[in-house]
Amino acid sequence: MTDDREHTAGLRIGTAPDSWGVWFPEHPRQTPWERFLDEAAAAGYHYIELGPYGYLPTDPGRLEDELGKRDLALSGGTIFTGFHKGADQWDRAWRQVSDVAALVQAMGAEHLVVIPDLWRSDATGETLEPRTLNTEQWNLMGEGHNRLGRALAEEFGIRQQFHSHADSHIGTAREVQRLLEITDPESLSLCLDTGHYAYYGGDNVELITKHPDRIGYLHLKQIDPELRFDVLKNDVAFADCAAEIMVEPPSGIPDFAPIIDAVNGIDSEIFAIVEQDMPGVDIDLPAGIATRTRQHIFGCHPLTRTR
Repeated sequence: MTDDREHTAGLRIGTAPDSWGVWFPEHPRQTPWERFLDEAAAAGYHYIELGPYGYLPTDPGRLEDELGKRDLALSGGTIFTGFHKGADQWDRAWRQVSDVAALVQAMGAEHLVVIPDLWRSDATGETLEPRTLNTEQWNLMGEGHNRLGRALAEEFGIRQQFHSHADSHIGTAREVQRLLEITDPESLSLCLDTGHYAYYGGDNVELITKHPDRIGYLHLKQIDPELRFDVLKNDVAFADCAAEIMVEPPSGIPDFAPIIDAVNGIDSEIFAIVEQDMPGVDIDLPAGIATRTRQHIFGCHPLTRTR
């Protein structure tokens, strides 16, 4: 096994509350936040994401203390947007930004992962709206994200990292391509989630190679390639299959090594955050999976580091 002390250059590998099954600020089945922080540190990570706002302490002083005593640091936070729904969505997005981006900035981080609203509920699996966007909705989405990216940079010095997602309007390779065409590179880059992109058959390395200037952040995860076809054919909601289809590396796809290699060729300062969707998981399982996953990543490519 590779000695972790040899890893002093390359992508910054971190983890996220999602890898402990955390999808909501509060839920009786979720890992308590103190335990998440303890186990993330024990698993060998230095960088973590904020997770759903309200899960970790929201007071900057307290969060800084809790991270500091475990030798942890923040890589970024997350918000959800629905700009395709109309002009009123700006106020909703900015209310989230006012909380999340301010806390991210206070922790010295520079990234905001932006996830589009799902057309199917991640809580109930209910269909909420049509699966595809019309031309007007695409225009609203592009305009909204351009405006958001500019505002984040001006107000907080933070970069918008757009995250395509299963059961959202931006999931397939063509949809991601169209989003890039209608947005300003200065306002929006991608949080390339390797699992969600592969969920709809996307080739991660091809996307990285085609749009190196739009890759700003990574979420590392793998999917079960066979189960994917059953899920899509039988129209299973992502919320109902997430914990099963997102699998512990290296048992799924895509392979991490060529992705890490390609992104290192762009910028070795990019964060690569392990984010294995495991809603409802037994809280005794994530620590072991997180430890083995980091070891696998370090073993498959030398240009990886914890800080």
